[in-house]
Amino acid sequence: MAPADRRSAAREDLARTGGRDMLVEVVEYDPSWSASFEAERRRLAPLLAGVEIHHIGSTAVPGMAAKPIVDLMALVDSYEEPIARLVVDGGYQYPRAFNAALVKRRFLLYPRSSMRTHHMHLVDDPVELARYLRFRDRLRADPALAGEYVKLKQALAARYRHDRAAYTEAKSEFVSRHA
Repeated sequence: MAPADRRSAAREDLARTGGRDMLVEVVEYDPSWSASFEAERRRLAPLLAGVEIHHIGSTAVPGMAAKPIVDLMALVDSYEEPIARLVVDGGYQYPRAFNAALVKRRFLLYPRSSMRTHHMHLVDDPVELARYLRFRDRLRADPALAGEYVKLKQALAARYRHDRAAYTEAKSEFVSRHA
């Protein structure tokens, strides 16, 4: 699906729930992000029994500026049961229209669009998980690459402050090139 369609789907989900989205803001590294990931991983482990949960994204890179939202990723056999558990028992929101526009993954947010602390990305393809982990690990190992990515994210956050989907789409070429 085209980026414009994903942005439209994100707006549709927000309108349906009567919510508003958080502004896109890149902040300095917070050492508590690692502990926040670990606490959420432990909280979700019983809901995703036997599934390994990974810390991905910029909050998983020590010292890197990021949006203050911890990204988690899990490899699942299918989406239906994990999504239901995360929504019903975990308090996550599942934006349906936005997810209909995704390929090879599903996206959930916690606790709500207007005040997110965590994103959960579910993938059913080990190659997709490996791609995200490879990008994270490259950023951890290469300070110059991490610095280049931070500059890009800061510029995009200023440009797309009110459009999360456009911000994410604008980063995608850089991520694809370095994953």
